[in-house]
Amino acid sequence: MSYKLFLLAFVLGIGGAFQYGLQVSIINSPAEYIKSFIRETWLKRYGSSPSEEMITLMWSFVVSIYSIGGLLGSLSAGYFSVRFGRKKAMLFANIPALLSATLMGLSRLCGSYEMIIAGRLFSGMGGGLALNINPMYAGECAPRKLRGLIAMTASTAIAIGKFVGFALGLREALGVDALWPVLMAVNALPALVQLLTLPFFPDSPRYLLIDKKDKEGCIKAVKQLWGEGDHMAEMDDMMAEQKAICGEKAKSVCDLFRDKAVRWQLITLFLVSSCMQLIGINVVYSYAYDVFIKAGISPAQTHYVSLGVGITEILSTVLCGSLIERAGRKTLMWKSYTVMALTLGLLTVTLSLQDSYSWIPYCSVALIFIFIMSFGVGPAGVLCSLTTEIFIQSYRPAAFVFNGATNWIQLFILGFLFPFIVEGLGSFCFIIFLTYCLSVAIFVFLVMPETKGKTMLQVMEEFNRLKRGGKKRQTALQQSNCSVMIVTRL
Repeated sequence: MSYKLFLLAFVLGIGGAFQYGLQVSIINSPAEYIKSFIRETWLKRYGSSPSEEMITLMWSFVVSIYSIGGLLGSLSAGYFSVRFGRKKAMLFANIPALLSATLMGLSRLCGSYEMIIAGRLFSGMGGGLALNINPMYAGECAPRKLRGLIAMTASTAIAIGKFVGFALGLREALGVDALWPVLMAVNALPALVQLLTLPFFPDSPRYLLIDKKDKEGCIKAVKQLWGEGDHMAEMDDMMAEQKAICGEKAKSVCDLFRDKAVRWQLITLFLVSSCMQLIGINVVYSYAYDVFIKAGISPAQTHYVSLGVGITEILSTVLCGSLIERAGRKTLMWKSYTVMALTLGLLTVTLSLQDSYSWIPYCSVALIFIFIMSFGVGPAGVLCSLTTEIFIQSYRPAAFVFNGATNWIQLFILGFLFPFIVEGLGSFCFIIFLTYCLSVAIFVFLVMPETKGKTMLQVMEEFNRLKRGGKKRQTALQQSNCSVMIVTRL
């Protein structure tokens, strides 16, 4: 296998999923500096200081508008990936990223906090588009035996992005008052790297063959990415998928809901992937600060502990990469969800007894790291390849749009509701996420088929068996009811 395939995965990640991880983590460090900038700008414009409620409202808008931009970018991913191809769509995602870096980097010089808000909106649009295209592009470029490994590099890119965001936000780096505009504009660098390197790589072989009917271009892309060798088996799989589609155009999200042929795939996507925000990873991160403080770590040192959390997430996704083609997707999923459910249950207990015993906070710290590792080994890594594998070419862009839009909407809603949930339930809020993790573990174990080493058509046939099994059970139930009615009449 040629090294160019792994190089492509790196280039896609640096300008794709990496940007999302960077923006999620980088916004925490300059919070107080940006609030002070808003206060100073307001005072210069209107001659009076704004109220604390107004400052909080403006800051909430700065944070939450990223999710709105992400939703807009995610909704456009299907159109761009089909109309222009995976490669051009990925390149286009860097334009809003560069625009956002320019706006936020010059906001202090221009004395405009509105530029920060606009920059966050554009950053979200680029992130939403890239976060959908990255795993789709990577998964379609990989051969069957490496499909899971290549697709889950997007998860590793997110984890590395979070770590880099935490590191750059330290006072020793860019986390000071004089440099926060530079910190907010740092996303221009990965965007430029991808703009300069991605043009040297081909588009997705599957897109070239199935969507564009360009067999020669597909063969050329396969040789460039996979190297010289016998790739006829993979080509035959793509040809069979092209024949099964019968020249149909790419489906829309409405078609995804209407078509009963992909009903089980849609249910699986929604329960396992689209509701990923209900796992509770963001809630665990938010509790981590208080847990670390009570464990004896000084507030000044908690930023460095956050780096340790980031390293843990990176290592767990790398571990997932080494296991995903051996253990399989299904095994990693249901086992990791089960461990996360148990961890959340124990975390609920330890946080409730946090002040009772001196050793309890250390148990909470250990549980937080276990949860993050389980998340990285399971959902964070496996779900990157799931959408690519369970949908054939014509449905795949619509599935990514649905999955991305659902996740962004949940992120936006939970961002607003989470403070009220924590205030009302305290540590018992983990029970909500525990219930979801346990339910998904049972669903994956009993229902979801294994996709490791299978072609897209073989995976589709596995889901068709679920549908036929449901019909058989329904027919048997109807026959049983008829028998009961006959006996009753007699």
